Amino acid sequence: MDQLILVDSADKEIGHDSKENCHLLPTKLHRAFSIFIFSKGKMLLTKRSSLKKTWPGFWTNTCCSHPRKGEKIEDAVKRRLKEEMGFTCDLKYLFKFEYKADFDDKYGENELDSVFIGVYDGDIKPDKNEVEEWKFVDVNELRKDVGNNPDKYSPWFKLCFLKVLDYAEENNYFE
Repeated sequence: MDQLILVDSADKEIGHDSKENCHLLPTKLHRAFSIFIFSKGKMLLTKRSSLKKTWPGFWTNTCCSHPRKGEKIEDAVKRRLKEEMGFTCDLKYLFKFEYKADFDDKYGENELDSVFIGVYDGDIKPDKNEVEEWKFVDVNELRKDVGNNPDKYSPWFKLCFLKVLDYAEENNYFE
């Protein structure tokens, strides 16, 4: 079983625990990451598998996961992008943020989430245990849809996607 990295709000490692224990209420703050991929002016969204314990069937960013005990986050993002989506690409670290969200009366999230961005324009072969559907979405349509239908999207996505879009616009990720 994967051991996740427990941290404090300053991202100082304070221990390890199983993925299951980290997501059981009351949740434990742990290190996580979110990857946002762009292609030809669109963002790659994924619909979480119905097999997921938290937010199954919700739309979210391209890939999100956790580094394992002893694993550098830069290595973890490359590993999980390949495992979940079937491809790799250059990724740039943008920022990190802390959030807590309860899914139901048993599971939730409590993460210090590092956000990465990249560009990819090739074959996508998602792991069906992780991703139910995927699509590239025009960012203007995405802004409107998140505003009109926020309950379709994961909580971490809603908290950071506008900041990611601002960075992407300022740095020509839409060309």
